[in-house]
Amino acid sequence: MSAFHVSKLIITSQASATHPKFPPFSVFRKSLSFPHSVSQCQRKIATFVSSKSSEAGELPTAEDEWLSRLPDKNKPLYSHSLPCIEAWLRSLGFYQSREDRAVLLIEEPDWHAQFSLDITELYIRYLKSGPGNLERDVERRFSYALSREDIENAILGGP
Repeated sequence: MSAFHVSKLIITSQASATHPKFPPFSVFRKSLSFPHSVSQCQRKIATFVSSKSSEAGELPTAEDEWLSRLPDKNKPLYSHSLPCIEAWLRSLGFYQSREDRAVLLIEEPDWHAQFSLDITELYIRYLKSGPGNLERDVERRFSYALSREDIENAILGGP
């Protein structure tokens, strides 16, 4: 599976050589500052997209950053930020629905399910249209007061 990494660089070219600190063409990361006299330089923003494989030594992704910020697995889910919850669910194999961004889907060999985050509860609906012998969709609800570990075990346990 490959992902894409987007980075922005700002390339400047000076109109005059009055700034000895800056060569005629410089590349700055977006977070670095520019010369004080913006009128003496022109700036262009270039976006580079490169495919990323899962080799060792890669730069961390935003997903990795949110996973690293996850509170302890025994903490209640309400102590997690939404980006952390989403990164955790993606790490379990969930992916976002194209029809509804608030719904995440998972396809396990024995069952398929929809997961949604509501204001007061989490919902998992195991789908009868997936593999397995379900006679109807089975829905479970979980409180945000449960720990991430408890919710993970309950969800991945299947219908």
